[in-house]
Amino acid sequence: MEFKIYRYDGEEESYDTYKVPPEEGQTVLDALFHIQENIDDSLSFRYSCRGAVCGSCAMLIDKVPRLACRTQTKRVKEQKREIEHYKALDEGEELSEDHILVEPLPHLEVKKDLIVDMEKFYENYERIEPYLKPDEKPEKEHLMDQEKVSELEDYTNCILCAACFGGCPVNGENEKYLGPAALAKLYRFHIDPRDDDDRLTLADHEDGWWACDFYTNCRKVCPKDVPPNFGIGKARQELEEEDD
Repeated sequence: MEFKIYRYDGEEESYDTYKVPPEEGQTVLDALFHIQENIDDSLSFRYSCRGAVCGSCAMLIDKVPRLACRTQTKRVKEQKREIEHYKALDEGEELSEDHILVEPLPHLEVKKDLIVDMEKFYENYERIEPYLKPDEKPEKEHLMDQEKVSELEDYTNCILCAACFGGCPVNGENEKYLGPAALAKLYRFHIDPRDDDDRLTLADHEDGWWACDFYTNCRKVCPKDVPPNFGIGKARQELEEEDD
């Protein structure tokens, strides 16, 4: 199995090709480890838990943002996700049936090879104040009905991998746009009955709720099926109803 991988050393960009022996259950992350340990120890990439819950290994695999640790090499060519492609996803090397193409996530500065600087992504996340703001300290546990718990879980499942950030065309056009992950988290706190702050106003501006063009790439590439587009749409509807 052949891999074509983006390389960057701080000065020059290039693509290197490596042959990796296929194995049963092999993931793209497994293949990257094989290359690093047996062929080229200079290859750099980020990973942590290898269990698809930390989000560290998000990268562009065959022009789709995915987690390397949960992407099976044998199924990459089969899993052609129907996402809205645009310049940031399609620039660089062209796809080929002869190799698996691995590149860093778009919209984030590349530090080395497949490692991107997540600072911009986390700055946007911090701007939405991602913590509970109860009106007063509760005297006992706060009980919630199962329907509300289920709705919250749609958004609390986010692992901040930035796959949606890399897959969003608006993030490529507007550097100030908060992005799908931050807005999904903001909506999560808005619907939390334990929170008493006016959350919607934090993103009630042209670079917040109103910047989304609903390409829905965010939902399609999310490894945890978080629906940022639904939360953004509901937030905008609530704000419009408040203005009426």
